[in-house]
Amino acid sequence: MIIITKTNKIPRFKNPVVALGVFDGLHRGHRSILESAVSKARQIKGTSIVLTFFPHPQKEKSLYSLKHRLRLISELGIDVCIVINFNAQFARMAAGNFIAKILIKKIGCRFVYIGENFHFGKGAAGDYKLLARWAKENNFRLKIFKVIKSLGRPISSTAIRNLIKEARIKEAQRLLGRRVSVLGSVIRGSRIARGLGFPTANINPHHEVIPPPGIYAVRISLASKEYDGVCYIGRRPTVGFKKNPIQVEVHIFDFHKEIYGRFMEIQFVKLIRPDKKFASLKDLSIQIKKDVVSCRNLLKHSS
Repeated sequence: MIIITKTNKIPRFKNPVVALGVFDGLHRGHRSILESAVSKARQIKGTSIVLTFFPHPQKEKSLYSLKHRLRLISELGIDVCIVINFNAQFARMAAGNFIAKILIKKIGCRFVYIGENFHFGKGAAGDYKLLARWAKENNFRLKIFKVIKSLGRPISSTAIRNLIKEARIKEAQRLLGRRVSVLGSVIRGSRIARGLGFPTANINPHHEVIPPPGIYAVRISLASKEYDGVCYIGRRPTVGFKKNPIQVEVHIFDFHKEIYGRFMEIQFVKLIRPDKKFASLKDLSIQIKKDVVSCRNLLKHSS
């Protein structure tokens, strides 16, 4: 996938099919828009383009870092992703100017795909109705996607964000259409877990929403391979103080390679237990052994 971050450097692409939106959650609703854009582009021998924004226009804490979002967009088969820097200057651009200068002049859109609840332009004044008027007068077609619902409620990034924060992993997974995941880089840690017989990769999450403290059965995506493991999120109350920063550590089963500096995607399958303080490191070690057994057994029978 080609990634473009400067609007003055957008080359001309053949028959552009543009999916317009923030697409923060890449949830089922977002995926339907992007997958349809890919399908249409292939049908007309054109180019599927995602036009998105960073940072989040509503200043929400993102479900995913930009790197993670781009990775997920690429996996859907999108050809090009244009990331617009949503700064104060861009926020002042009128919706009509955005359509005229970016969609029409810079990209030359043939098709524009948009969710019915997406707004853009100064004061969020632009919507699908405005796009429909421009489409009639400027020779491009507009496709509007209705909000997808789950159990009678609209699927939204805000709803998913709240479910993740409450460790309601399966419910969040249902709205996403895939596992809840966090992308981060492997950093050096204190090696306390290694001393207990369970070496872990310490993860620096890339400004993403993470589940609350606890022990989780996880699958790990690393260098295009998938592994099973157990993830600890918490402040290490047994070995420190309550004011410790939140740590994210992953023990990968039957894995013995050095991976400092590598990117790792942690995919959460189930919360095993909440975090707690143990009377001693020995008690902690005994519990970790039980957690590892529980996670191995669960992941054996989990798709």
